[in-house]
Amino acid sequence: MAKRNTILSNSESTDPNKILPMRYLWARQHYKDGIANTWTPEEVSMQKDIEQWKSSSVLNDDERRLILWNLGFFATAESLTANNIVLAVYRHVANPECRQYLLRQAFEEAVHTDTFIYCCDSLGLDPDYIYNMYNTIPSIKQKDEFVVNMTTTILDPGFKIDGPESIQRFLLDLVGFYVIMEGIFFYAGFAMMLALRRQQKMTGVGEQFEYIMRDESLHLAFGCDLINTIKVEHPEAWDKAFQDKVVSLIEQAVELEKNYAYDACPRGLLGINAQQFCNYVEHMADRRLERLGLPKVYNQENPFPWMGQATDLSKEKNFFETRVTEYQSAGSLSWD
Repeated sequence: MAKRNTILSNSESTDPNKILPMRYLWARQHYKDGIANTWTPEEVSMQKDIEQWKSSSVLNDDERRLILWNLGFFATAESLTANNIVLAVYRHVANPECRQYLLRQAFEEAVHTDTFIYCCDSLGLDPDYIYNMYNTIPSIKQKDEFVVNMTTTILDPGFKIDGPESIQRFLLDLVGFYVIMEGIFFYAGFAMMLALRRQQKMTGVGEQFEYIMRDESLHLAFGCDLINTIKVEHPEAWDKAFQDKVVSLIEQAVELEKNYAYDACPRGLLGINAQQFCNYVEHMADRRLERLGLPKVYNQENPFPWMGQATDLSKEKNFFETRVTEYQSAGSLSWD
């Protein structure tokens, strides 16, 4: 394959140690937006959550199940994502400004992992139970295995990008983790926890999920920009057959997430039910497809318009009641 100026590690013209002048200004902007959204879990009070979790009257069994299922899924999914960034994506993306963002994202994944440690410690949960759910809960296990199976090849130390087929394998990794894991699998869980927060239940956990969702919106945006850049620079890898494969994988992912929605919320809660979460996942999947220049599949309306408000960084609050993480952040960000 002829060498060319490209974002990938197969280009002799890309020096990963020379960040100026920058070629991909979108990567630099994502990095700056990530810095603006800096937060840590300890900034969020868990006192009310602790009281509600210990109470026998505030949370019913279905609400407790929903909370545990989400903590169990996210606790290991964040580690899977971080490992993929460090061990796979960083190695094959040689562009320095993209690498700068990947390092920022890896830090955020560490913060997210710390968040679930903080939640487990605060609520007195059994860590073996929570952190083994990716093995013991079938709907969680199926989601994790689905993404990991898409990305096994490029974790091979001998894998290198040297032609269209290898570029497609790398693109599958990016689709698997950025579009499917962070852009689809995370979103039913976000909606569940923020729906509880709207009912003034587990507001501390809900606030942390809100911050995680803001980070993940940036991760998704970066991942889609990375995929779309590779498409432009290597059009031979983004042929019709490969596009059809991506659409099919996203359809399979949606079904797995819908199974998880019914598993985590089998009987519905006040004002929300599993079918609404399924509709939301279909709506978000269409948005992901459109972001990649692919046709919509579901044409589903958004059943949770309030979810957009959860990622609005320019909230109106009393200045003295607003933490640094809220008033320092750029109000001009566009969230998915």
